Formats: sequence, structure tokens, C-alpha cells
Amino acid sequence: MRDTTAEGYVTADGRRIGGVLMEMRNITLRFGGVKAITDISFDIREGEIRAIIGPNGAGKSSMLNVISGFYVPQEGEVWFRGQRRPPMKPYQVARMGIARTFQNIALFEGMSVLDNVMTGRLTHVRSGILDQAIWWGRAEREEDEHRAKVERIIDFLEIQHIRKTPVARLPYGLKKRVELARALAAEPRLLLLDEPMAGMNVEEKEDMCRFILDVNDEFGTTICLIEHDMGVVMDLSDRVVVMDYGKKIGDGPPDEVRRSKAVIDAYLGVSHD
Repeated sequence: MRDTTAEGYVTADGRRIGGVLMEMRNITLRFGGVKAITDISFDIREGEIRAIIGPNGAGKSSMLNVISGFYVPQEGEVWFRGQRRPPMKPYQVARMGIARTFQNIALFEGMSVLDNVMTGRLTHVRSGILDQAIWWGRAEREEDEHRAKVERIIDFLEIQHIRKTPVARLPYGLKKRVELARALAAEPRLLLLDEPMAGMNVEEKEDMCRFILDVNDEFGTTICLIEHDMGVVMDLSDRVVVMDYGKKIGDGPPDEVRRSKAVIDAYLGVSHD
């Protein structure tokens, strides 16, 4: 039985989901005369796994870019932790506790796995240029603290054996895992995953599903993901938002969304490239 009070709800497996962490209110995004998103509202609750799905060209990545600060909507409001968020740069959004991965992997190919994951700690660096140049006291202690947190994440995602390997040498599936590690290194309150399973084989997808569930369970991280694999979405997510041609056509628990005629029609029709 699902409890949908203002404070949260209880999932079918007994997990308690908290109150609203982020709310998108009547978001409209235009590129010239083209509307990528039209008057969409939904919320993301503390501790849940929230999925955004829809055919190609539905506006899913645009919505994720609004959440992460890459795009500023022409209409509507973004609320985070009970406060209206003004237009911000992506690095400012990251400092608020929102991290993301990308549909197309965005890693530093010439750097090692360890160094790539360390870049995720940049929003937590407090020592100044002088401290780091002298490399004494505060800067040294801070480096040790950051490295300890990164090593924990590397162990958690089972990539110890490649920690010193340049990213360029890694297969696609491991690169995806390294990108997840870098996002987790930022200790996000909200983690955005843009098609985390894209291009993976069955075994790699199973591993990534397990890690996403573990991140949500062990770190308590709220997750919002875009994914085309409907089996993955139905297995992982607590609630699902469905977009089509930039509009919201469904929103609710996976079983409810799966039975929606509008959702069925959108997925059985032609893709909207």
C-alpha cells in the first residue's frame, strides 16, 4: 500500500521516501521558435529513484539540463530544498549538491581513473592557491581527506584494479562506471544519470543496476535518471515521469505508468528524432 502524504510515501518493499527535495513548476524551454519543454511540473522526493522516460526527442535531456543549470527555462520555476532557485551556472548548481553523468561520456581520457574521480572533489576544496603551492598544513590534510573519500568510492564501485589506468584504455562499460564514481565523489544530495545503461551489454547493465540501487541504499542518495531500457526503468524506479514532444503524458508508479494508454501509444509510435 502506497502512502502519498505530503511528507513522503512508502514503497512496495517498505522503503520510506521523504518529502520533496526538488520541484519543477510549469517549466517551459524554447530554442528560438521551437519548444523543447512545454509547461511541465513534477517533483523528486528525498531518497527515491525517479525516472524520466519518453521517445527520442521528447525533451528528456533538456529537462535534465534545466535541473543541472545548463539551460535556463523561459518560464516556470525550479525549487530545491524548499527554496526557489534563481538562474545559476552549472558549477553553482553542483555546489548546492547536484551532480550528474552524461549521455556521451565526459571524462579526461589522458588521466588515470583515480585522477578523474578526484576531480569530483573540486566543489569541496577549501584551501587556497597559496596553501596548495606551499603544500603544508591545511592543503595537505585536505588532500588526504579527499583521497580517502575517493578511495572508498573506488572500492564501492569495484574499480580498484584499474585505479592507475588511463581512462582512454578502458572499455566502454568501465568508463561509464568511472563517470559514476566521479559524480559520487561530489557527495551529491541529488544524482542525475543521463542514460547510464546506453551502449552496454547485458552483464554491464546488470552491474550498473546493482550499483545504482546500492548508491541509493547505502549513501541515501536521491537519483533521477533518464533511460530507454524499459525493463531497467520498471525494476529500478519508484516513480516515473513520461514525456512526449516536450509535454508530460504520464507520472506515477511504474505499474501505473506501464498501463497508461498515452504511454503505450507514445512508445509504439514512430520515434521523434
